Amino acid sequence: MKKFTLELLFFLFLMGSAFAQQEKGIIGVNNWLDNWTEFKPNQTDYREPNKILTGNINENTTLSKRDTYLLVGSVFVTNNATLTIEPGTVIIGDYASKASLTITKGAVLMADGLETDPIVFTSNRSVKRAGDWGGITILGDAPSNKFGNGSVATFYSDLNQSDYAYTNFGGNDAESCSGVLRYVRIEYAGKRVKGAGYLNGLLLAGVGSQTVFDNIMLSYSGGDAIEVWGGNVTLDKIVSFRTSSNDFKFNYGAQCKLTNSLAVRSPYISSSEGSRCFQVLGFDEISEVDFSKPGTSVTAQNITMLNDSENLEGDIQQGLVNEAVYIGESASLNMEKGVISGFNPAVILQDKININQENLDKIKFTNMYFNNCNGNIFVEHNSNNEDLENWYGNSAFYNVYSKSHNAETFIDIRNERRPDYRLQINKIIASHDVGTD
Repeated sequence: MKKFTLELLFFLFLMGSAFAQQEKGIIGVNNWLDNWTEFKPNQTDYREPNKILTGNINENTTLSKRDTYLLVGSVFVTNNATLTIEPGTVIIGDYASKASLTITKGAVLMADGLETDPIVFTSNRSVKRAGDWGGITILGDAPSNKFGNGSVATFYSDLNQSDYAYTNFGGNDAESCSGVLRYVRIEYAGKRVKGAGYLNGLLLAGVGSQTVFDNIMLSYSGGDAIEVWGGNVTLDKIVSFRTSSNDFKFNYGAQCKLTNSLAVRSPYISSSEGSRCFQVLGFDEISEVDFSKPGTSVTAQNITMLNDSENLEGDIQQGLVNEAVYIGESASLNMEKGVISGFNPAVILQDKININQENLDKIKFTNMYFNNCNGNIFVEHNSNNEDLENWYGNSAFYNVYSKSHNAETFIDIRNERRPDYRLQINKIIASHDVGTD
């Protein structure tokens, strides 16, 4: 009996150690990427479109799985209408007309797919590339810190004068609902617009907290995968795969909670404007911002950020690898239980941020796993980061540092169809000592 008790205690200790180790980065008893994601979207064939979506949708409309839709031009859902998309429906964005879908203030998008039957937005080109079509924009009635709220009109080409009213966002209802996006894939979006930069895979502007965002995969976006302007949103199980620009960007007073999500970068796919997993900004132009309103504040828990480089040192020397996280002035980030693997360096703070107690209290990294990065946390344009290393390396933050290759760090990242980006158990040697370059 005594022997059995000891064996049981030892087993529980091993199980506890395993779960404690796996708690960083994306988590789950099973690999939640299975079934609904697609890491080789260029090899997936869809039926030819048999219906066209164009112009304004101003009454309740349902898109059926039995049909395949061609999205043509700038399509607006208006007049407080609800666009419902059945699980398994495929919507193909037209390259020639720079197709995009915009859910205007008061309208609703119900894109509630299933794990075994996700909703797919993709490109109509035979050889698909990042930025083939515009992407999805949701405009809500929640606050931002821009003077007079805001507009996204510059992102649209050849807008009719009457359509400009459909590009406004923001209001006073932080709990407003713009619908549901669940088990949705958005592929090859983020087209470049002359004079306005890039559209995004998914732009959320002034979106309220009752809107649901779960299990969304954005692949090969030309612009940012997800950009959040103002609003109050929770994002769970979001996957950004090989995005040209930023994976997650937050600005204009966004209040956002991001959980159990993944960003996989390639050193050979990046934008001339810079590419990071996280970009957390207080503003683009200081003159745009009303500082009497809450600034950008992001809480990120169990996020895995991975640079998939086979020769990290060589790619860094060629300038192909950037930092994973960039934080601008007047912005707050609280990141915990995250994994940052293979970046140059892990984190950069804008040089306008004064390193003092007040600002460090707004930029928190706790229970993190920093792996194989060329340095950890720096101020922009300053190679001396001793003060930041001492601060975030304090044992009170429970951050750990390692120099393991990605293949040794994650369970199965070389499986092209069903990769597993959870931390590998019992093969990680990590310590509380700050890593050396």
